[in-house]
Amino acid sequence: MAVRPHWLFGDQLGPHFVDHRHHGPDARAPLIMIESWAVLRRRRFHRAKAHLVLSAMRHRAAELGDRVRYVRARTYREGLAEAAGRDPVTVCQPTSHAALGLVESLEQVQVLPARGFLTPRDAFAAWAGDTRGRTRMEDFYRWVRREHELLMDGDQPAGGRWNLDRENREPPPRGARTLGAPDPWRPQEDEIDDGVRHDLDRWEREGKVSFVGRDGPRRFPATRREALASLRHFIAHRLPWFGPYEDAMLAADPVLGHSLLSAPLNLGLLHPAECVDRAERAWRAGDAPLNSVEGFVRQIAGWREYVWGLYWWFGPQYRGLNALGHTTPPPRWFLDLDADAVTARCLRHVLAQVRDTGWTHHIPRLMVLGSRALQDGWDPAAVTDWFHRCFVDGYDWVMLPNVVGMSQYADGGLMTTKPYTSAGAYIDRMSDLCGPCAYRPGDRTGERACPYTVGYWSFLHRHRDRLSGNHRMTRAVRGLDRLADLPELLAAARARGDAPP
Repeated sequence: MAVRPHWLFGDQLGPHFVDHRHHGPDARAPLIMIESWAVLRRRRFHRAKAHLVLSAMRHRAAELGDRVRYVRARTYREGLAEAAGRDPVTVCQPTSHAALGLVESLEQVQVLPARGFLTPRDAFAAWAGDTRGRTRMEDFYRWVRREHELLMDGDQPAGGRWNLDRENREPPPRGARTLGAPDPWRPQEDEIDDGVRHDLDRWEREGKVSFVGRDGPRRFPATRREALASLRHFIAHRLPWFGPYEDAMLAADPVLGHSLLSAPLNLGLLHPAECVDRAERAWRAGDAPLNSVEGFVRQIAGWREYVWGLYWWFGPQYRGLNALGHTTPPPRWFLDLDADAVTARCLRHVLAQVRDTGWTHHIPRLMVLGSRALQDGWDPAAVTDWFHRCFVDGYDWVMLPNVVGMSQYADGGLMTTKPYTSAGAYIDRMSDLCGPCAYRPGDRTGERACPYTVGYWSFLHRHRDRLSGNHRMTRAVRGLDRLADLPELLAAARARGDAPP
């Protein structure tokens, strides 16, 4: 029987095929790749993200040579018809509800299990089904550690504790402009990158697509070889710096000790198992401290797998949740990445980093960008779409739980136990961004009142009835009663537009 062609999506680019005897594609299968410019037209993507994805696809096609049929078409349907006609093909489960719905609607396509994750969907569903609705990340993380024997000494966690988060919340060293970690690995562009950039320029001129943000030079791996080089460099040179300062922010050092591996992981160029395995081996060899290794393992084997599982467990209806009733459209300066229109230094700095690179680490995403959206009552669906299109590592499965659940609390607590937002004091403690700012983190009223401090108390006031019943928010809500200037604060918030009318 003839071997069926296998269709590779743009986030399934790694060579780690599952053997066909274990329900993966046949190792001999000819391959199909489809470059659809209509995908780029649906959203106003970050230019650097569009460049990275297309560069990675074209690099993979060049590596595969005659084995792949690479089609450029308007849509996936048209591309598949050109590449395979009506012949049967296989595809690994796509990573979004929409793409899965597409391939399932095509009679010629057989959908195989997803790849690129430690936890299959059915295994996550079995775990979640046993939680009686309490699908908390910490419980899942411990389960994954046991299942995959990650950082385990027998049946106990290495070092005696599951979670070393307390050692990984250090503010940046006082007075330091940079953390002092070795520079991250960066790729060298080639003629394929030049070709992608030429095509993006042409498509923009022709009015086919429109982008936000700036592009170039490419900052993230686009090939398996580059991804492995980036992983090796991080483990050998930067992993020890990661743990203690993973929540810190420095204006002159936006990367700090972070790995920058989320983009190649989400393109399928790395597998999470090889990342956590190399980190654990570094610790056991005495080359990295346990708190840094545990923090790295928790991000990849814990949080990343957890978000992947929740995306499918909660289902498509999760997208429409809006427990707090937030409906304000994000402002134009946010949608356009117009950092120059922003006065608050922390927000201006982070927005400029997104504009220039398509990336920030998790704390600026959550406690600067996400917190601003939550405090101001922006529509969570619009915020989710913004994160999806503006980050190089942003995909639907990544951003839907991270934004709807973690960042915007739009699911009312299905994913997290409280809203994640803060006054300016947190940003001041964890960064060097507040000192030169036009605002003061401790001021609630007056010309120098910090928008995050004003926004925090305004948010608590607006949702007081709901949040007063949350045991993790009770103390914060009671703090409203101690604010003699609360009426003035709320009036200023309404006048500035930081709270819905």
